[in-house]
Amino acid sequence: MVVSWLKGDSPVTRRNLCIAAASPAVVLPLRAAVRGDEAMYVGGTISSVPEKTEGRLDLSSETEGRFNAKKGTFGFAYKKITSIEYGQKAGRRIGVALAVNPLFLFSKKRKHFLTIGFADEAGKTQGAVLEIGKGNVRTVLSVLETRSGQKVEYESEDARKHAGN
Repeated sequence: MVVSWLKGDSPVTRRNLCIAAASPAVVLPLRAAVRGDEAMYVGGTISSVPEKTEGRLDLSSETEGRFNAKKGTFGFAYKKITSIEYGQKAGRRIGVALAVNPLFLFSKKRKHFLTIGFADEAGKTQGAVLEIGKGNVRTVLSVLETRSGQKVEYESEDARKHAGN
């Protein structure tokens, strides 16, 4: 019977079969890691930005970096950065495997986390954990190290290798 479906001999055509196979991918919401110059404020001591807020990390200024999002924004002077940490978290693509193809269980997704410790304008110690895009890691770390004078601390040897150090 499946062979006849694939030949198009029954009301269930190849097109209908493809639509049925793809529909779980459309129905199930899949959250990918941030991409490009996007960033996500995961959490920290910044009260003006809610946790898990997506936005952009702007490091174009020579004196300060900014996280800009619709839900809030914050900035940090490079010279007031006290620590920079970088790490990765690898996880299986279970949602994609269930929705699209079980072969995705054999692939991993990596999320890239940047933790910045800094003093705000009032001199109070602040901390922000940001998820940054994979393609931005080297640039972001290089800019922060150069402009702040602080060395990046790596969570693991894998994280160091990914960052190119």
